[in-house]
Amino acid sequence: MRNIKLLVQYDGTDYAGFQKQPHAVTVQGELEKALAGILGEGAKAIGASRTDAGVHALGQVVAVKAECSIPPRRLANALNNALPPAIRIAEASEVLPTFHPRYDATGKWYSYRIADRPQVSPFVARYAWHVASHLDTERMSRAAAHLVGRHDFSAFEVSGGSTHDKVRALDRIECIRRDEGVEVRTHADGYLYMMVRSIVGTLVEVGKGRLEPDALAEILASRNRSAAGRTAPPQGLFLERVEY
Repeated sequence: MRNIKLLVQYDGTDYAGFQKQPHAVTVQGELEKALAGILGEGAKAIGASRTDAGVHALGQVVAVKAECSIPPRRLANALNNALPPAIRIAEASEVLPTFHPRYDATGKWYSYRIADRPQVSPFVARYAWHVASHLDTERMSRAAAHLVGRHDFSAFEVSGGSTHDKVRALDRIECIRRDEGVEVRTHADGYLYMMVRSIVGTLVEVGKGRLEPDALAEILASRNRSAAGRTAPPQGLFLERVEY
């Protein structure tokens, strides 16, 4: 039994998330369908992050355990020939049998893209949250600084999360002005359910001037989701990289 590590990229627009679900098209479901056509039934694709519906990935990590004599690079090529165009295998390598993409992860980078302009191209809107008013990134950065550190992030978890421990170490968060808008990048040892999207939705309120930057400290301390801003829509979120 071999353990093959895949670096997977996908446009999540038309998928009901990564995790396999009955009666829904998912990234994991498409991967396992392609694997079945190459290796036969029974090969499982285990992901590092169960990204939500509409969320994209530049660096999702997937492990496949299977009886397989095909070299990893050839397996990647065969999968790319069998997968829909919205899902690509960027890299493939053999790893130790004990490797687990989720439990062995030490950190994850996410980025969220916002197009803050009156009108936006449909080619941008597919991968960014369109906010019609200009955002003040200096105010957003001051607000984001309150979140850095090891905290209980309950105020930024959407109902439906399954983890009991709400403490996470968020060691980096950046609000960067790009040509096409604003990018919020985060690095943490883990995330609660829709945590990044909840943080971004709150920072946008700060960027619009509707919320003071120092309010983020009070929201964080409240551990109350209703104290924070809205949950940003999924299309702007990208899983950039998983660290081990």
